[in-house]
Amino acid sequence: MKVPYTWLREYVPVEVSAEELADRLVVTSAEVERVSWRGVADSEGNFDRFRVGRVLEAEKHPNADRLQLCQVDVGEAEPRQIVCGAWNFGAGATVAVGLPGAVIPGGMKLERVKLRGTVSDGMIMSERELELGQDHSGIMLLPDDWKPGALLADMFALGEPILELEVTGNRPDLLSVYGLAREIAALYRLELAPPPGADPELVADEPVQISVEDFGGCPRYVGRLFRDVKIQPSPPWLKARLTGAGMRPISNIVDVTNYVMLALGNPLHAFDLARLAEGRIVVRRAHSGEEMRTLDGVDRKLDPRDLVIADASRPMAIAGIMGGEESEVSDESDSILLESANFEPVGILESSERLKLRTEGSNRWEKGVDPHLAGQAATLATELIVGLSGAHWVGNVDVQGELPARPVVRFRPERADELIGVPIPAGEQRGLLERFGFEVADDWAVTVPTFRARDVTREIDVVEEIARVHLDEVPFTLPARRAMWGRLTREQRLRRRIEDALCGLGFVEAYTYSLVDSDPDPKAIRLPDPLTAEHALLRTTILAGLIRSLERNLDAGNEEVALFEIAHVYLPGEDELPEEPVRIAGLTWGGFARAKGAVEALYRTLAAPEPSFEPAGELPFLHPLKTARMGEAGWVGELHPELAPGEWGAFELDLNALAEVARDVVVYADVISYPAVKQDLSFVVAEETLAGEMIEAAREAAGSDLRVMDAVDVYRGPQVGEGRKSITFAVAFQSQERTLSDAEAASLREKIVQALAERFGAVLRS
Repeated sequence: MKVPYTWLREYVPVEVSAEELADRLVVTSAEVERVSWRGVADSEGNFDRFRVGRVLEAEKHPNADRLQLCQVDVGEAEPRQIVCGAWNFGAGATVAVGLPGAVIPGGMKLERVKLRGTVSDGMIMSERELELGQDHSGIMLLPDDWKPGALLADMFALGEPILELEVTGNRPDLLSVYGLAREIAALYRLELAPPPGADPELVADEPVQISVEDFGGCPRYVGRLFRDVKIQPSPPWLKARLTGAGMRPISNIVDVTNYVMLALGNPLHAFDLARLAEGRIVVRRAHSGEEMRTLDGVDRKLDPRDLVIADASRPMAIAGIMGGEESEVSDESDSILLESANFEPVGILESSERLKLRTEGSNRWEKGVDPHLAGQAATLATELIVGLSGAHWVGNVDVQGELPARPVVRFRPERADELIGVPIPAGEQRGLLERFGFEVADDWAVTVPTFRARDVTREIDVVEEIARVHLDEVPFTLPARRAMWGRLTREQRLRRRIEDALCGLGFVEAYTYSLVDSDPDPKAIRLPDPLTAEHALLRTTILAGLIRSLERNLDAGNEEVALFEIAHVYLPGEDELPEEPVRIAGLTWGGFARAKGAVEALYRTLAAPEPSFEPAGELPFLHPLKTARMGEAGWVGELHPELAPGEWGAFELDLNALAEVARDVVVYADVISYPAVKQDLSFVVAEETLAGEMIEAAREAAGSDLRVMDAVDVYRGPQVGEGRKSITFAVAFQSQERTLSDAEAASLREKIVQALAERFGAVLRS
């Protein structure tokens, strides 16, 4: 959200710089991504060079058919001669003028120049040249009652800092300029201006036909009727504010609805009354098969779950998301029906995701807008519509269902001291809460203001309101131990051993989302009310999140990536609640061999028996020919080459299965000081023969003196014949008692050759 600083200061007299304010808000309220600048630079004397001008004469340039030669009064003794290429004005027009020496947005400095042989002593400005809009087809026309020579900076925000905030989902009250001003007033102990807007005279009492069929989806609907509306461009001050807030000015009526949304946080919509069948509004769910064309020109098929704003016959808007083309306000509109409503957030979120349509309005509704705000928003919009379009306010209705009650929370000041770690006097806590809009009774029953009713419902939420203001005072100390007898559980100790082992192997711990947009298990549990489409399912595997982390690392140029995570997965159970086993997952460069080696090293660290590996066939995300299972303990494999360039090994293990085989007390064997006899043995076997089974048979035949036997290479080709393969093993013979002789090593080798020949028909290659 972009907040123009001058607009903010209209509601709260904050004197600190925008940068200093941003630093305070980051700690207490919301992330400020940056402070930018809009419009003319605030350099010394630059604002003085932009003036209100009155065109005294406007004639065709003597040497150019497309240029005008103008005499412009800018409040000086003599008018200035200015050459202009626009033709949307003439003598008598009030315009914006940049004098020589002025620096316009973008950095260009205006000079006194000759154009087609005639001196031009300044520049008549367009909206785009002043960053007040995108219109560059003609110059910007100012109100006729503005005095020539007045500084443009005194008439509207010619240039100003812009706070760019990222507001979290639990603080929808900050999604408005007034809401942010209210927060700042509390933080700095400043006086907050009253909410903007005062109702003008209601000149008639025409009926406004509003029918709400679904109060669950729309608990409140304020409708106001206006006649004799004149659609025209908005004044410069309004365009400046909308542009500074990141919105495009369109026309006075549309701009008013956007302005009020930005000012107060309650989205509005305006309908052309003449285009509503029977001139009435019906708030209902869409009928099966209904369609409508939204303002973006897209025909959208509606779902019966979608809340719509209809007239007597058809939908005119998707409630809280976007209006329709059929009832759009146009230059010919002269009667307007203004909507200032309140919509239930979850339904808006679901419709927005179903329709793949997200707007400034839906962003606010899905976070929750104070239903008590609709009346004030209607008041401010009414004042502006009457003042900017010459309209007459002739009808008003406020249809309400049951609005939510304000939460009351029992609060203990001493509990806040305990949790924050800093003693804060009870009186100071009370004063702080009251500045934030809470009502605090003598017995510390805290009544939450309506604009915070969605996120402050428990005592800990009230404690957070105190804590966020005092974070800078919290010392950097370790928490005090409150129970001397506490110690780690066996599972906690096991997790730490696993973490230490994997970090020692070069892995880095990652933390990924439990909620995902897709999952390989078609039975994965879907949330009934997800916050976003990207977080709609409970994951059944950790690997998907690690793959996304790998992609980000590769995009950043990191090549030798090794990540692991220990976390819950959520498996569909027999009842509504999922099973939540803890898994250990890893993803590493080096392919299958490195992942398998990491798993084997992990088992050795836990003093567990060596795992046995069996072919796993096809598993999600993995190469079908490079996967292995370890019974119920988990699997190890190589990432499918389509998912990432290069060879990437992966594993996912069950913590409970590891806990069953891990030994709490590790018994270390003596280091063997006698040298090993190392050899490579290659055997030709049938294609379906497993290397793991061959190693197991060799160990049975050779006994404990066979210290190492690892498969290091597999060959398939004409030299071994069709349907057969050659597996090469790195073998090490070593005795704990003596140095093995060549004859003893040869005997062990012969036992292995004979055992593999008898069991697998293996043939030793020379």
